[in-house]
Amino acid sequence: MVATGGAFFVAQKLKTADPVLLSFRLGSEAISPNGDGRFERQRITFRLKRSELIDVAVVDERGDKVRELASGGQLPAYRTIAPLSWNGRDENGKVVADGRYRIRVTLRREGRSIVVPKSFLVDTLPPTIRVVAIGPSAGPGPELLPRADGQPAQIRLNTSARDGRLLIFRTAPLPTEQVAELPIAQGSDQVSWDGRGSNGRLVAPGTYLAVAQRRDSAGVLGSSVPLDAKGLPITVYGQRLPGQGGITVRPIAAQPPLLPSTAGSSIAVPVDANGGRFSWNLGQVGKSSSRRGTSSSSTVRVKPPGKSSQLLIFTAKKGALRASVPVAVDDPKSHPVLVVLPLMTWQGRNPVDDDGDGEPNLLSNGDSVQLPRVLGTPLPSRFAVQEKPIISWLDRNRYRYDLTTDYALASGRGPTLSGHSGVLLAGDTVWLPPTAARKLRGFVTAGGTLVEAGTDSLLRSVTLTRNANLIKPLPAATADIFGSTLEASARGTFDVTAGDDQLGLFKGTSGLFNNYDEIEATKTVPSGKPLSVAVTADGAMTIVAFRVGSGTVIRYGLPQLPSRLTTDPDVQGLMTRSWQLLSR
Repeated sequence: MVATGGAFFVAQKLKTADPVLLSFRLGSEAISPNGDGRFERQRITFRLKRSELIDVAVVDERGDKVRELASGGQLPAYRTIAPLSWNGRDENGKVVADGRYRIRVTLRREGRSIVVPKSFLVDTLPPTIRVVAIGPSAGPGPELLPRADGQPAQIRLNTSARDGRLLIFRTAPLPTEQVAELPIAQGSDQVSWDGRGSNGRLVAPGTYLAVAQRRDSAGVLGSSVPLDAKGLPITVYGQRLPGQGGITVRPIAAQPPLLPSTAGSSIAVPVDANGGRFSWNLGQVGKSSSRRGTSSSSTVRVKPPGKSSQLLIFTAKKGALRASVPVAVDDPKSHPVLVVLPLMTWQGRNPVDDDGDGEPNLLSNGDSVQLPRVLGTPLPSRFAVQEKPIISWLDRNRYRYDLTTDYALASGRGPTLSGHSGVLLAGDTVWLPPTAARKLRGFVTAGGTLVEAGTDSLLRSVTLTRNANLIKPLPAATADIFGSTLEASARGTFDVTAGDDQLGLFKGTSGLFNNYDEIEATKTVPSGKPLSVAVTADGAMTIVAFRVGSGTVIRYGLPQLPSRLTTDPDVQGLMTRSWQLLSR
């Protein structure tokens, strides 16, 4: 099937022993009654040698009538019949099956019918088109722009196209939108994109999708990725987009280490600068840089100062663009409290295309995710309002702690739960493998204390493979790993007031936590009644502490709470008391 620019007309002299039908004309060689407004109807005209009473019908390949177009009409000799129109539907108003159809003219006075040999096509099936590869680079992942050699992305199709075009969509960061449209040369199966939008400017860093389209002879539009009514790519939970249309624009990016380094040893941070030179700096979170340099290497190795646990920020710069990643360093000496960074959630929310389909691989979309990958954002989602203020507060108050990642905990590397009295989950811990969940539950049941500083945590399971991939993410369970149930996050204006406090959780505070825009209330706790609780005006349990076995779980339920550690005395008092409970 090939596309055409306009209607196709055909006139045919019918040579028979008695040529009653002198001429016959179709409006087009194919129609597509699919509602898109193109080639929706067939137009039929003809002339007769003699005056006749006629019936006109559309017949299928077997000669069976599917729709009558005229009945008992008088057509004078040598006069062209007024154009007849057929909308591709049968007598019941249903679109007929795709295939070839003909026109049958019944001559009532002669008592015979003529089936015109010339057929036409009814075609509602979109033509196949697929992006099979994007170069010049080879491999299953997305093509990266800009390239060191300055070449554009070269999109290769599975077939040559006529009346074709290439659409470029940005799929991350959201919202998804079309940024460019390029013509596909007639008969070509390749098209290039130089990374510029429709305005002629280079597009911003992000994940991009190339969608190829072409029309067939019936005007039916085929698309390498289906688009919705707004012209945007249709995505399905847990399924990759068809083809290999992924392009990633990132002049520079860095990859966070999966495991904590030991204080006093060098750290290694992978950097992708497309082979170019870049500057870098390294500093403790909340403080100025203590190390800096320039490099063109794919890995920067540097020994940070200090001998205690610390969270560092490594930043690589190329021109005006920068990429930053957190780096965990653990004190070789053991301390009572283990702080756990949610690296698996960072990467689960990280909008990076792993498989080259043009859509970011996100656990929230049901995708598989590679843990060793660069960050697609300057820092992990919510890092600035969760982990950063918590670690900065600990350091300002000179609290000593051990530091690890949830990946290290799940894989049995780095500091373990054994020997610690408390665990602080420093951010949203949305996804955990069953092994890590069992370890945390066993730790608390045996008498440990655990603080959940983030929200939407410990409800979802994911499988961790041996090569550090996260696969088969599951939806949120009805209860978390400790058996408590949570309300959906609610937005508004909330004042939270301390109530029962057997644990003394609210010592050193006024008991008032006012003017919060969002809460995640606890519905039930496994022990039936919390040890300590702070509630909203309508009684929603927000800050709670409850017993699990011989241990204690403390959940804050306020996404904004960590960001107020520098200004709110009540938040500072709550954290101070939480630290005392974690340390004992």
